Amino acid sequence: MAYNNELVNRVRKRLAMEENIDIEEKKMFSGLSFLVNGKMCINISHDNLMCRYSAELEDEVSEKKGFLPMIMKGKQLKGYCYVEPIGFQKLDDFDYWIKICLDYNPTARASKKK
Repeated sequence: MAYNNELVNRVRKRLAMEENIDIEEKKMFSGLSFLVNGKMCINISHDNLMCRYSAELEDEVSEKKGFLPMIMKGKQLKGYCYVEPIGFQKLDDFDYWIKICLDYNPTARASKKK
């Protein structure tokens, strides 16, 4: 599991600014995931962010610099994407991705407990 530790620390620092959320870090998706209130919110995989957001934003986010669709079993997963470093180098862009993930989190479905 390879992930960029500088990016992990950047996400960690940004999430720590939020109030009234419970943050857990967990190794998954070949990287490190940040679970917010028990639900996967954002993931660091190699040098990329993996974001979980409202599928209603798909057209908007697909136009963003650095966007890569998340493909599983040959199908694009709406509401999930990867973002290459070019898409979050600037603070405003980084905050955009974190914000859409956090905005979606309260309505996101939690994984079934095994």
